[in-house]
Amino acid sequence: MRYRFYTADVFTDQIFGGNPLAVFPDARGLSTEQMQRVAKELNLSETVFVFPPQQPGSDRQLRIFTPARELPFAGHPTVGTAYVLATLGEITAPKDTTVVFEEGVGPVSVDIRVESGKPTFAALTAAKLPEFRSDLPSVEKLAAVLSLDPADLLNGEDKPQAISCGVPFLFVPLSDRAALSRIQLNRQEWQQCLASAWAPDLYVFAYDPQDPSHLWARMFAPTMNIDEDPATGAAATAIAGYLCNRNSLTDGTLRWSIEQGVEMGRPSLLQVEADLKNGEIQAIRVGGSSILVSEGTMEIPDSP
Repeated sequence: MRYRFYTADVFTDQIFGGNPLAVFPDARGLSTEQMQRVAKELNLSETVFVFPPQQPGSDRQLRIFTPARELPFAGHPTVGTAYVLATLGEITAPKDTTVVFEEGVGPVSVDIRVESGKPTFAALTAAKLPEFRSDLPSVEKLAAVLSLDPADLLNGEDKPQAISCGVPFLFVPLSDRAALSRIQLNRQEWQQCLASAWAPDLYVFAYDPQDPSHLWARMFAPTMNIDEDPATGAAATAIAGYLCNRNSLTDGTLRWSIEQGVEMGRPSLLQVEADLKNGEIQAIRVGGSSILVSEGTMEIPDSP
């Protein structure tokens, strides 16, 4: 049977920037095995299959696949799918609107900003607040994984931290952007040090010395068969927990902008917000622009 699909670049307003995504807006009839085979065939970081909602109050059910496995949640597929469905008219959005997607982590709401009748920006609200783990490799071992000198990893208050808002990542702060650019993932060191860890995939970042609300980042996900990811929304939600802990604000909203994908030639911009009350995180949002790139159909054979 033939299925219609679209591709979009997410967290950018330029074609060939951001993080590419494939969306099948009507995936009814596909099995889990077929979806996994399609994701492997397309070989993008993620492919989304859209189904009618199973729960009242939801707009669609999303199933998100990397070439290797299904994910319970991912940021750029959620944001990008909202944009694609709104652009196609599959979701009615004549003005700013909110949709709810059913994902493995639970319901995920997405705010869609509309200008002149067209969607221009989408931001998800994390379904889960940050979960922290502290059983981490030494700075020396992490430096070896990244092919860096231990001095390139920040010391003092800014230390590596494992955090999850649905998908766990190991967050590693570096001394500066130059160190970030020098990273070369050592697969052998990673296999020995992180392959079986709770957070095996690495989100490495550096602060802008001129603006503490601006970060540069790179993400490496060997467990997902992703050598490097140009924009990672799930990690951007989780890093908000890290950044809130180093800020003195107890009530209000904190905001950050994250540039990612620069070293890959796919520059991305993610906007992150965290609402706090009495020093506790109440909500985390991550959003950005997207742009439609292509459309087509795929003949998907029945499962053997």
